[in-house]
Amino acid sequence: MAEAHTELPAGSVVVTGGGGFLGSALLWELNRHGYENLLVVDEFGTGDKWKHLRGLRFLDLLSPEEFLHHFTRDPALAATVGTVFHLGACSATTERDMDYLLRNNYAYTRDLCAAARRAGCRFVYASSAATYGNATGHQDEDPATLDDLRPLHPYGYSKHLFDLHAHRAGFLSEIVGLKYFNVFGPHEDHKGEMRSMVRKAWEQVRAEGRLRLFRSHRPEYGDGEQERDFLYVKDAVRMTLHLAATPAAGGLYNLGSGQARTWRALARAVFAALGREERIEFIEMPPEIRDQYQYSTRAEIGRLRATGYTAPVTPLEDAVADYLQNYLEPGRSLGA
Repeated sequence: MAEAHTELPAGSVVVTGGGGFLGSALLWELNRHGYENLLVVDEFGTGDKWKHLRGLRFLDLLSPEEFLHHFTRDPALAATVGTVFHLGACSATTERDMDYLLRNNYAYTRDLCAAARRAGCRFVYASSAATYGNATGHQDEDPATLDDLRPLHPYGYSKHLFDLHAHRAGFLSEIVGLKYFNVFGPHEDHKGEMRSMVRKAWEQVRAEGRLRLFRSHRPEYGDGEQERDFLYVKDAVRMTLHLAATPAAGGLYNLGSGQARTWRALARAVFAALGREERIEFIEMPPEIRDQYQYSTRAEIGRLRATGYTAPVTPLEDAVADYLQNYLEPGRSLGA
């Protein structure tokens, strides 16, 4: 089996959102491949997100505003950068301040991408599977379908806007946009309600010995038979690094397992990893989210595979066991 590509263009590597979930996992993966010439861009506030960086190796840490200011105005700095991974964003699907999302998710991405292209850098950014809305039979990355997508919430729309901008401006094929599906794993503790169901399930089972799942409100899906494409964060960052290091890769790519697994399957994996008896309680879905609820997601990953990424995706049961037993239960981080 061929190894995934990991050789990035010469120069330093920028990771925005570097203290967050995907960003810190990518730093860990880059360190594993010998990269230490890394610039971390993020904001930390008063929370514990900074702990994700402990044990990881990088050159400097800058705020998003500070980095963009210097990157756009200092040719000497721009000339040293080879790759920009733009993973920083507000990822809350419940955020309703559209002006904030436009500034943070769309305008910053637009301006950073323009600066990276002027500098001749490889630009890789996080789009989102949320851009697909309820297009369950339409979750492919063909740019010809972008105008047909109808995201269900402001977050998804803010991500969709940059995909559209890059496509309409004619440079989408020169950059790499990543549509992450349901990613879970270490370093998501700061995400609040946006943390994965794997993390929430672990918390519920430890505290109460049971797991609550939403009832289905569509006859074609039984309770707990709603489906998601779950992807372990270690696989997500391997895919991300591969695409960045593959010169021929360009455009939008789904990053997922390529399989739809049910909530019941996820629950079984969590109970098995904890050595607990399976106890599931079904509860009513809040009326305010029923119209936005996705009943099935599955990433079409043919474009990813066509770039030469042949590594197997970690099975859900193995990924859940690794996450719970090696990170959550002992309270370890990736850099430990």
